[in-house]
Amino acid sequence: MNEPWLVLLLGSVLGLVVAALIVLFAKVRALPMEVRLQSEQLRLRQEQLSRDVATFQQGSIRMGEELTALRLQLKRLEDKQLKLETHDPQSLPYSQAARLVGMGASIEDLTQSCGLSKSEAELFVKLHGVGRN
Repeated sequence: MNEPWLVLLLGSVLGLVVAALIVLFAKVRALPMEVRLQSEQLRLRQEQLSRDVATFQQGSIRMGEELTALRLQLKRLEDKQLKLETHDPQSLPYSQAARLVGMGASIEDLTQSCGLSKSEAELFVKLHGVGRN
């Protein structure tokens, strides 16, 4: 085994193995640092996402509160409109006349039961009559 080329070959192989081990050792030593960096990035991203979710939740809560307030306001307006329709002496005969025409009342029926003039009754029949053109 005194052949110089064999010793040179074994030395080269051994040198490559040592170099590969050094590179692997350096990479293995760098892994914990990379893992820590990635963990920190993930933690920061998770915190940002948590803040975003909290913001969206607050927005949803505010929208729900606004919808509830709008529903209450709409209910009050509907109640107010109903009171106005039922207590307005001018509109009561007209509302009743529209209902009666829808049920098929004649012009004479309207003049007698709602106190409308013949012209008003004719207009109601034309506007609200069943099968109107």
